[in-house]
Amino acid sequence: MLLIISKFWVPKGFSGITIFPFVFVRDVFWAEVKSFVNHEKIHLRQQLELLIVLFFIWYGLEFLIRLMQYENFKKAYRNISFEREAYANEHNETYLNTRRFFSFLRYF
Repeated sequence: MLLIISKFWVPKGFSGITIFPFVFVRDVFWAEVKSFVNHEKIHLRQQLELLIVLFFIWYGLEFLIRLMQYENFKKAYRNISFEREAYANEHNETYLNTRRFFSFLRYF
């Protein structure tokens, strides 16, 4: 994981964004938060599973579906299967050691 501090790459309202193999964080503070780093590592694994490009296509399409479903940007974002998996397991530091392939599907 390559961590880069950059407000330019991180959208307003977010602490960080992962674009394999980089994790961009808005502030150096977030690099020290274990749950945040683990959350982003989960996204790195998800991106690898879907060969990066497919991840972003799926992510975008699912976001649009969730936005129509919830009519709320934040709710749509939080209910994307990739985000649900990452948020549910960000405090479990051993999650990636036992995580099965395509585990995000359980959160769809």
